Formats: sequence, structure tokens, C-alpha cells
Amino acid sequence: MMIPEFMQAIEVEADSLQLTARLMPKPASHQVLIKVAAAGVNRPDIAQRKGLYPPPAGASDILGLEVAGTIVVLGAAVSHLKVGDTVCALVTGGGYAGYCLASALLCLPIPEGLSFTEAAALPETFFTVWSNVFDRAHLSAKETLLVHGGSSGIGVTAIQLAKAFGAKVIVTAGSAAKCKACLELGADAAINYHERDFVEVINQLTQNKGVDVILDIIGGDYFSRNLKCLAYDGRLVQIALQQGIKSEINLLPIMVKRLTITGSTLRARDDAFKADIANKLHKHVWPLLATGKISPVIYTTFALDEAELAHELMESSRHIGKIILEI
Repeated sequence: MMIPEFMQAIEVEADSLQLTARLMPKPASHQVLIKVAAAGVNRPDIAQRKGLYPPPAGASDILGLEVAGTIVVLGAAVSHLKVGDTVCALVTGGGYAGYCLASALLCLPIPEGLSFTEAAALPETFFTVWSNVFDRAHLSAKETLLVHGGSSGIGVTAIQLAKAFGAKVIVTAGSAAKCKACLELGADAAINYHERDFVEVINQLTQNKGVDVILDIIGGDYFSRNLKCLAYDGRLVQIALQQGIKSEINLLPIMVKRLTITGSTLRARDDAFKADIANKLHKHVWPLLATGKISPVIYTTFALDEAELAHELMESSRHIGKIILEI
């Protein structure tokens, strides 16, 4: 296949997004070059556009953390993939473009029956939820998970995965429509945080026992309120800070209830760490996607040159599920 010298890509210019031409990237020995058919839009893209989340050393400055498409070039050391394979991949940057480099270890086959657009909605949220809810927080069957932002890309993934593995799920969301969507995905209860105090409702729903695991993308004053929602030996996983990095807390419940407070960011972790997650997803989750027991939730799609509109939608928080760029 003839690879062009240049490709289309989105660049950040003074907090706006512009379509431009970039030189075609060349894969290192451990990488592949993917002709991108679709790319996911995620909250970290917004932060990077605003200058608040710089890419790790060596990563592309182009936005985009997940893609789906067709492999067109193999790095010299790649032997388990071939040109023509259709894959989705978690990447450290470069997704908003016609072509994107990916570590060969982080390419997964597109689950049977899914389109490129659907597959592009998988890597960022599925890697994140698996790593934090199952590997870090050790959620198990019959435990209860509280998900803040239940209608977000992270939220709709967490609901489905937790239910698929036998847990109970409670979510918070910001409207009746979002709560309804979460319930339809399998959540056992949904709390409209504009209308009710989630701490009070959680204690009512659990007969004051509390929940076993909380997945929080909010931060700020949610932190101290989360401690009031956790059961004995409960685990709080902080993965984003949409309402700020600071919170005043009472430390006593952490001691009395033997709580575990943890958090993580995934982007800067090395390929070996992410490859372990990829292997677990391929073994435990990809069969569920192939049978339709769980599925990506896509709110809408935009063309590559409409990336700025995609960001405007994400920042409005009107969406339920994922926003995808189709290239």
C-alpha cells in the first residue's frame, strides 16, 4: 500500500482546533501505523487543548487517546500483527488524524460485530475502568459500586462492566434523562444530584451500610462526602478532578472504617503496564462485547474537521456516553 507523505490532523491554535497537514509519522520497532477510521473524544483532550494536560515525553502533540482503524505499516519488531488487521488501540496522543502510531502491545482486535466507530469508543474508558475498578479497587461480585458521572463515557462503561461481573451499581447524574439512561444500562439506582443529596440517598439505599467501591471523576467537595458513603473496608478510586484538586476532610472515618483511598492516571504509564490491562480485557471483556452482553454507548459522531464542535458538546455535558470523530 502506498503511504502518503502528509496526512490530515487537528492542531490546537490558541485554544481552538484547526484542520492542518502533518508529515506522516513513522513507526518505531515496537509500533504500528494505523489508518484511522474513527477516534474517541475524551475529557483529557479538553484539558490538553487548554494547556492543562501536556502529553508525556515522546508522545504526539496531536490530541486523541483512542483510535480504531486498519494497520498499514508494522514496526521491525512486530510479529503478532499484520498489515490489514483491523484494530482499536489505546494511544498516548495522535488520534485526531488520518494516521496514528500505536504500540503493538496496545492494539486489540475489533470485537466481532462492531464497527470502527463503535470500536473507537472502547479503549480509553475500558482500560481506565478495568484498571481502577477491578485491578486497584478489587470490586467483586455482590459488592456495591457507586459511580459519579454515571452518564459519562467512564460511567456507562463502569455500569456495564460492574453489572456483567455480578456487582450492584448506584450512579449519580445531573438530569432525569441521564438517570433514566443509566438505569436502562443496568444501574440498580440513579441519583439526580441536582435534586437530592447523594450521601443521604446512599445511606437510605444501603440501610446505612454504605458502598464498597466509589469511582469518582468529580473531586473537590465530593471527596469528604464520599467518605460518608463508604462501607467498612470501602475503597475510593479518584481518577479525575472536574470540580477541583482540594478538599477539606475529616480523617477519622478513614481510620475507623479502614478505608482505602487511591487514584491513578493511565496515560503516562508504560506499555508493559497497559499491555497487562489489554490482555485482561481481551480475555474477560471482549467476549462480552462480541455477544452483545455489553456494548459501547455512542451519543453522536462528528467529522474530523468538526472536532471543535465535538469539544463544545463535551464541555456542555449534554451528552450520554461517547463522542466520536469519524475520519
